[in-house]
Amino acid sequence: MGAELRQLRSRIRSIRSTAKITRAQELIATSKITRAQARQAASGPYARQITRAVSSLLTHNAHEDHPLLDRKPGATRAAVLLVTSDRGFCGGYNSNVLRAGRQLAELLAAEGKEPVHYVCGRRGVDNFLFNRRPMAGQWTGHSGEPSYALAAEIGRLLVEAFETPDEQGGVGEVHVVYTQFVSMITQRTTVRRILPLEIEEVEALPEGGVAASHDFEPSVGDVLDALIHQYVHGRIWNMLLESAASEHAARRQAMMAATENAQDLIFKLSRRANEARQAEITNELSDIVGGANALTESAGGER
Repeated sequence: MGAELRQLRSRIRSIRSTAKITRAQELIATSKITRAQARQAASGPYARQITRAVSSLLTHNAHEDHPLLDRKPGATRAAVLLVTSDRGFCGGYNSNVLRAGRQLAELLAAEGKEPVHYVCGRRGVDNFLFNRRPMAGQWTGHSGEPSYALAAEIGRLLVEAFETPDEQGGVGEVHVVYTQFVSMITQRTTVRRILPLEIEEVEALPEGGVAASHDFEPSVGDVLDALIHQYVHGRIWNMLLESAASEHAARRQAMMAATENAQDLIFKLSRRANEARQAEITNELSDIVGGANALTESAGGER
């Protein structure tokens, strides 16, 4: 009985130590969510303005064409960028992205397109290395606080792959699998195609108005090329920021659940320890009473 009590007390101490760690992780993730949301919100005006600029340029110059706007119906490869985290303890955040990536790869394969994977985040990279799956590009160490420089680097590589002819190993589509931040409780795994571009936002003309004329320096084509590349980089950056906010929110939820489970387990083990202690005390009292009765009977026999 004493050995069981010692074992229970040891487990309680261990779980209490774990609960302190998970509680600390929860508080850290909570503090990082606010900063990640602020960065995401700050990127919003830039994304809207660059989208409006590209839409306006294409609206007033419909005859202009650009390689990033062209579809490639005969392409046999498609790029897939997976955005995962560098650290764990975030519930199903990474597994959901990897599962969605596998489903997308199966869909592309069914369409006769070979998926070419680009992976951002240590967890995703480790998964691909463990399963011996090839990667055309990988980035680690930036998932918690992604920078625009990282988004530009990823964007340049993806655009370069898209602009490369199919017979030279290029891709005809670029998809991104990331986690959309909906709220502190809800994060949604999302698949978006970013190339070829589809500009959905179009400037509305005033009632009875006409399209304004624009002069471009050095030329419409040069301005369009610069804007579209910035647009791609901006979209990737926004997705990285959303994924970072989602990662912190998922980690906060996971650590909160872990802390609550630890407290519940401590309560159950404490009750078992108290029962074991009471049983041990009862046995000791029984031994004492039995010994006292034996002494009494022995003394009575001697008289």
